[in-house]
Amino acid sequence: MATSEQINHLTALIKDRHNIKQKLFSELSKAIIGQEKMLEHLTIALLANGHILLEGIPGLAKTLAIKSLAQAIQAKFSRIQFTPDLLPADVIGTLIYNQQRAEFVVRKGPIFANFVLADEINRAPAKVQSALLEAMQERQITIGDTTYKLEEPFLVLATQNPIEQEGTYQLPEAQVDRFLLKVVVTYPTMKEEQMIIRQNVEGLTSPTINPVLSIHEILEARKLVRQIYMDEKVEQYILQLVFATREPDKYGLDKLKPVIAYGASPRGSISLALASKAQAFMNGRGYVTPEDIKSIAHSVLRHRIGLSYEAEAENITSENVVDEILNKVSMP
Repeated sequence: MATSEQINHLTALIKDRHNIKQKLFSELSKAIIGQEKMLEHLTIALLANGHILLEGIPGLAKTLAIKSLAQAIQAKFSRIQFTPDLLPADVIGTLIYNQQRAEFVVRKGPIFANFVLADEINRAPAKVQSALLEAMQERQITIGDTTYKLEEPFLVLATQNPIEQEGTYQLPEAQVDRFLLKVVVTYPTMKEEQMIIRQNVEGLTSPTINPVLSIHEILEARKLVRQIYMDEKVEQYILQLVFATREPDKYGLDKLKPVIAYGASPRGSISLALASKAQAFMNGRGYVTPEDIKSIAHSVLRHRIGLSYEAEAENITSENVVDEILNKVSMP
């Protein structure tokens, strides 16, 4: 139980580092017009030490946003274009025989970076996804008999196209659950798109994104995020939201029981707590409010709720399910 003095002290520390958000947004806005929700969620994932999945049709600046974020932080970035013929060795690396030294040497793959852009992640088969799974969960890679720890920060930032299904594979539930957030990227407004046209038609060169943050600043901010106070009533609110995805009938949501095949795992509760703490940091507070949880709930839960055939037949989405739960479960 934190005292009011401790919370005020933490809030003051957070306000000192609140310029992290301003620095990032100011720099990223050189290349990205609009898409504030996407940029905010990328920053939340960075602060909460979680991977993020961006879903949207081509041309919505998903890849550009991730690449720009990496450029704005003095960190190592690599991009992997996922294709059906991709092999695990193309991602994690492999052992190569050195004839001169008469021994096998390790050639590390592109996964050995701070920011890994997994572009069109659903185009690679299960064998590649399983190789990625160890890196996402354990923050380590095994090549041959040797295990290598990945440097912090390590984030997988994945994109996928929800429309084109030709030559794609459905991501395993175990892997999807390891993404802290799944963000649905939407079209820009008409005014934003007019600015995009002008920037691309008039601009002779792409805007240069300069490094504005260091890895040390990000790691220090993460420590503060972990310290943010969460009241027991707020914890109970998180638990009620997650348990309502598993046992909707106990929360007066009987109509959701036939449409939910399975609810969010305990990883969903952890992710909701961490993401809401990062949201509180973004808002310059040393404590979490129910509004923080509500604002991030869709992005944390939408990919953790399995829908039944009945839901698909009635065109009920996980978005609808989360909406119903948020409307029904009372805020503390």
